[in-house]
This record gives sequence, structure tokens and C-alpha cells, in this order.
Amino acid sequence: MLHSHENTLQITNLSGEAINQLSPSFELLPHTDHADGQYRLRRYSVVKFVDNRVVATDKNQFVQSDDINRFQGNIVRQFEPLLSATLYGEGMREVCRLFVERNGLPNGQEIEIHQIRIAAVYQETQVAPEGVHQDGFDHIALIGIERHNIVGGEIMLYSDCHEAPFFRKVLQNGEVAMLADRELWHNAMPIRVVEDGEQGYMDLFVLTAKEASNDLHA
Repeated sequence: MLHSHENTLQITNLSGEAINQLSPSFELLPHTDHADGQYRLRRYSVVKFVDNRVVATDKNQFVQSDDINRFQGNIVRQFEPLLSATLYGEGMREVCRLFVERNGLPNGQEIEIHQIRIAAVYQETQVAPEGVHQDGFDHIALIGIERHNIVGGEIMLYSDCHEAPFFRKVLQNGEVAMLADRELWHNAMPIRVVEDGEQGYMDLFVLTAKEASNDLHA
């Protein structure tokens, strides 16, 4: 099933050390005032990966056009940045190095990093409220960090937004799905708790990048 998509989809894993280092910081994610802010807790940073090092930029506003995001399009969303300990730790360096190397990205590549906890606060909590979509980038990595007391949340990938998914998978701890965003569409199933009365959540990082050839130069 993956063979015909070998250039558009890659599945790999983080090391156990990286997972253990990155996981605790999800307990410190803030709620936001955005439409999904009560159940999608998030931090957001834009970095450059220079000489195998993560270098933060001062960008912290995120906006997508409404033709890409029908749920929160054309809305400037500002998030608190990733904690310095998360951003500059060995775990994040491993994440960025894997993303850059697997996609053949150049030294100094700009990478947008979303750190997200989706809390199962409803009977069924939407993981991707915008539905089947693309994000407007060249490369995306979806990185599962932890699942607790939930079922559901499978990522689903589509060759065409009007077709059935050709791939669906629960991302277990440390599993990484990299996809070519301009060629594939993606979505995710809702999550729900297993044991009532105990919190349930799904922790993940989403990394995105555009290739320099698509940038506009003055």
C-alpha cells in the first residue's frame, strides 16, 4: 500500500531518549482564546536548523488562508513559543535533524513547529476540525509523543480530497509520519476517552516547511 506513495509518505521513529525528553513539556501547554483553544492546547515556534542546531526566530503568529483552513482561515493566531528547554534540547534537535535529512532540506531551513495536546473533553473530540485538508506547505511531519486513556485519533491520508483514504494509522509514541503536503491530503479521526472520570489526551508535534524555491524574493 505504501509502495506507490514512497516519495510522498515516509514512516519512521524517534529514539526513546527523545520521547522521554520531549514528553513532560506537554503538561505545561497553555489554553488559548482561539476557536479550538479549550481542547487543543498549543505552543508554536518558527526556527531555523543551522549547522545541526535549532535557532529560534522571533516569529510567533500563525495564519492560513480560508481556502486552506475553512475552520479558522484568515485569522491571525498568536501562540506562546515552545519552552526554551524543549526548543534547545537534544530531543528537538533529533526531531529537526530527522525532518531535514529525510526531506533533503538545506542548511538553515526554516521550520514551523506546533506542539499540541488534544484533550478529550467531549464525547467525541475533533482532532482535525477542518476535515480533509492540506496545510499549504511542501513538507509536513506528524509526530506522536503520547496517547493516554483514549481511542481513535488515527491519521488518514488521501491521494485526492474526494477519495477514500489510502492510509490510516494510530501514531504510537515516537512514530513519525512525513508527507508531501502539496500531493496528499490528510485528516484524523476524533478521539474519545476509555475510562470516564480520567483525563484523556493525545500529544503530538507538527512540523512544516516550504522549500526555498517557492519563496518570493524581492
